[in-house]
Amino acid sequence: MEKNAATCLLYVPCPDLDTAGRLGRMAVGERLAGCVNILPAMVSIYEWQGAVEEAAECVLLAKTTLAAAPRLRALLEREHPYEIPAILTLPLSDVNAAYRDWLAERIAPGAGAGEG
Repeated sequence: MEKNAATCLLYVPCPDLDTAGRLGRMAVGERLAGCVNILPAMVSIYEWQGAVEEAAECVLLAKTTLAAAPRLRALLEREHPYEIPAILTLPLSDVNAAYRDWLAERIAPGAGAGEG
């Protein structure tokens, strides 16, 4: 475990709870995220293929380290059903030490080192 590991949050809109749950279980199961929260309801308004669209979605929030974030992003991009999923990495500048250390313990060693 890397003490004082820099942490981040990945924000990922999903089409439904089943998708968010599947992605979240994969992320935690592969030790690329220490914890995932799923917010069950939001409305997104966006332009797609020349038309303004409105869709019900949910949000997956994945807590991880900056070192593991590239592998987590690759997993989410590969498994997400959207043609162009929004996967936003938000570095966290102030995380309480006990939680930061707990999170780092849950991330697989070398999780940020390449694919595989």
